[in-house]
Parts: sequence; structure tokens; C-alpha cells
Amino acid sequence: METQPNFNFNQFDIKLETETIGRNFLYFNEIDSTNSVLMSKTSKDVNGTVVFAEKQLKGKGRFSNSWESEKGQNLTFSILLNIDKHLKDKLNYLNLGTAQVLASTIESLFHLQVEVKWPNDILIKRKKAAGILVETLSLGADIKKAVIGIGLNVNQTKFIEEYNYPPTSLKLELNQQVEREKILAEFLNNFEELLWKIRNKPNTIMQSWREKCDMIGEKICLNQNGKLIYGVFDDIDENGQLLLRTEDRIEVMNFGDVRMVN
Repeated sequence: METQPNFNFNQFDIKLETETIGRNFLYFNEIDSTNSVLMSKTSKDVNGTVVFAEKQLKGKGRFSNSWESEKGQNLTFSILLNIDKHLKDKLNYLNLGTAQVLASTIESLFHLQVEVKWPNDILIKRKKAAGILVETLSLGADIKKAVIGIGLNVNQTKFIEEYNYPPTSLKLELNQQVEREKILAEFLNNFEELLWKIRNKPNTIMQSWREKCDMIGEKICLNQNGKLIYGVFDDIDENGQLLLRTEDRIEVMNFGDVRMVN
């Protein structure tokens, strides 16, 4: 059985160019969930902290789904952001923007054609390569912190579970082993730039996301906890919500799992 190299901190650190994001870096060989570490009320809440795990025992996806990932082969990590007045009303920009940045990072590094699936899945050739889960912790009416969890299939080549979208990995698409440290550092560099855009040029984020989404204008099925709603993916609004065009109107959708309809 092929053994995977351990994460090389020197390679990662050389490529990391951020001021804040990832400068406090917590590495775990195995852990229940990287999101859970940062969502804990006992965490020290250092802004920009990244928690990285070679293996998650209870990795989480959207809608309480699990995220399965083989040990040492992929990128499973979470980022902590303390919410200030600039981010408080722009969490949807953070959600969609993270997906757009991850897609653009993969494209620029490996020249693959990558698309986003609303709101924040990453597809390569209509196969799922990554998922994103954003969670928040509030104190009263105020959101105090957001945790962005990311799972990217890098060097895994076999997937046993059943999935709504067939899975893939960078290694499967490129037919070669991929350096995880380079991807993580480059993504974190771009993610810090995203935070600047959220504060200063938020409208550019939604437009960049649209350019990465091939589903706009196509017939889709939206699954909302078992309720299936059919229509045309008309657009996203200024808050990143899906605008679904049905026979007689346009409906605003704020959650659900999307798939194409032939």
C-alpha cells in the first residue's frame, strides 16, 4: 500500500504570504472535526487561525452530512474569523467567495476547468472535488465568529461511499501526485485577499462567482430536505441566494442541494 508523506511545514511556510490567515496554525494527526475545534467556546479565538487535520473522524458537510476523507491524502482544514462590523452583514459574500477563491486557486495552479455549484461546492467535469461548510457562533443577537471548513480531494483515488455527485480528486484529474502544501498556501493567500474584497469591493465577489457557475440558465432540481422543486437557475441575488424561475414567477431560495435536470 502506498504511503503518503507527512505535511511538510517548511514547504507550506515558504509559500505562505499572508499577514494574518494561517499564521496561527494548529496541526492534528487525527481529530473529530476541524470545525468543531474552532467552534468550541473554549478555543482562544485567534483571528485567522487554521486548524488542519490529516484525518477527521467526524468530518462534517452541509445538511448534517458526513465528509469522508482518507488519512494523509487530502486537505481538510478550517479557518477562524472573528466577526467585525465589516463582515457582520456580508457572511453570504464569505460563503460564495470562499468557493470562488478555491475554484480559481485550483484553476491557476493546475490549469483545470473548475466550476462552482450553488452555494459552495467545487466541481471538475461535473464531479465533486471539494465542499465548504460555514458555521457561526453568536452571543445574543451578535455573531462573534465564523468558521469556514474546507475539504478538498487531493490525492485520494478511491471513494467507497454513495454520493449525489460522483467524487473526483486532483490526482485523478491530473494523473499525478499533487503537493498539498502548495495548494493550501496559495489558497490561504487568495483567501486573505478575498477578505479585503468583502470589505472594499463586495460586488466583484458575486460577479466572480457567477463566472464560475455553469448552472445559471439551466434546468435544475432543488432538494430542500426531501422537497423537490424544479425550475431554471435564473441567477443569484445580491445576498447570494438562488433565484429559481418557475412557470409563473421567480422564487428566492436560501438553502437546498442543487442538481442539473436533463
